[in-house]
Amino acid sequence: MVDSASETELIAASAEKCFDVAIDVERYPEWAPDIKEALVRERDSQNRPVLVEYRASALGRSTHYTLKYDYANAPKQISWHLAQGDIMRSIDGSYKFEQSDTNTKVTYSLSVELIVPIPGFIKRRAEGRILHTLKELKARCES
Repeated sequence: MVDSASETELIAASAEKCFDVAIDVERYPEWAPDIKEALVRERDSQNRPVLVEYRASALGRSTHYTLKYDYANAPKQISWHLAQGDIMRSIDGSYKFEQSDTNTKVTYSLSVELIVPIPGFIKRRAEGRILHTLKELKARCES
């Protein structure tokens, strides 16, 4: 079963800065506590990460997964999907950036399907931690 969630934050930074922070995946471990390592395996002609291998904390254990990024709607949106993972069947996500005066409205959307079903209360806790990533992005962009 696919579980989806979405969250929006108003960030006191330009859309360009928010986009730049979001694609600087190698620095995620500095500000996203659940991300332990991010290794860029492939870049596009503009030096943006396309294929990224992550090691993260998830459900009380370490997980490995590789995401493939899509910049077709950049810089207004970045999207990604699962290329390979150890505990998930699919991941589809995106950041959308909408400039509004000196602020940017950022919407983070994520859909995840795990290989093994987990109890609802654990899913809700994991969803909260995942969506907290947007608050961490906000803090990083505003610092």
